[in-house]
Amino acid sequence: MKKIIVTGATSMIGVSIIEACLSENISKIYAIVRPNTTKRNRLPENLRITIVECASEEYGRLPELIEDDCDAFYHVAWSVTGSNRNQDIMGQTKNIEYTLDALGAAKKLNCKKFIGTGSQAEYGKLNLDKINETSPVNPVQPYGIAKYAAGKLGAEQAKKLGIDFIWVRIFSVYGRYDKPTTMIASTIQKLLSGEHTSFTAAEQRWDYLYSSDAGRAFYLMGEKSDGNKVYCLGSGQAHPLREYIKVIGNIVNPESTLGIGDIPYSDGTVMNLCADITELRKDTGWYPEISFEDGVKKIMHYMKEKAKYQNGGGQSKILL
Repeated sequence: MKKIIVTGATSMIGVSIIEACLSENISKIYAIVRPNTTKRNRLPENLRITIVECASEEYGRLPELIEDDCDAFYHVAWSVTGSNRNQDIMGQTKNIEYTLDALGAAKKLNCKKFIGTGSQAEYGKLNLDKINETSPVNPVQPYGIAKYAAGKLGAEQAKKLGIDFIWVRIFSVYGRYDKPTTMIASTIQKLLSGEHTSFTAAEQRWDYLYSSDAGRAFYLMGEKSDGNKVYCLGSGQAHPLREYIKVIGNIVNPESTLGIGDIPYSDGTVMNLCADITELRKDTGWYPEISFEDGVKKIMHYMKEKAKYQNGGGQSKILL
């Protein structure tokens, strides 16, 4: 694998894939970004990266915008995410079309592999110690339904096109470019700022994977996986959420009162979420390297440096 394409290149997963590929033997990376994105500075400055502006609804134009045949196409972009992702049903539906458009572009660019990003939301609410590729799939929210449909239709279309199709059901990945509303990012930020944090009883078992480990997994899939595959991507280890919260508190602000149990569980809370990474490890040899403690320290350092920069390089308003 020498030349690759990455849509959603400025997302946390997209940046992680690009960074992993830069550390390996990839000679050319086409980073597909939304026109006028404000996140372009997330991409490393490297001569092997060519930035291509293209909106999701125009992926059919990618063969006109990219000058090379490529080896693998990583489709990370997904419109309508965050808190609105389960309200905008029509927006989610469009993502299915964008995925198929990206697959068609990959074929025209002579890519041998198409690697798309699914979600654990495709499984719905399961109460299993570990979830694998053959676990029952029953998405209940528009986001998960659209992800599942994109993966299934993409796999069928890939068979007709003669291109390998790999669908990655991502569990909980965190990192420096995570959304500020996620549990880990928001907790670190509040503790740095001296704010009170509130949680449920946090008894649910959760699986967290640091973003650089995820990026390396995607790189290895492009290098070593063949045929049509579905993979679950997580750390493969789950712990009660309250344990993760206490780790964050001890690292960021040991004097803080964490507020575990302050708020009730919401309806439909998933109590068990752990990826079985057996198949992924067997095919690629991948395993996670970054501990949760080290991941939290990396994010905390990033937030502190960002705060200093935003305040003109002087003393940050965030309590250091």
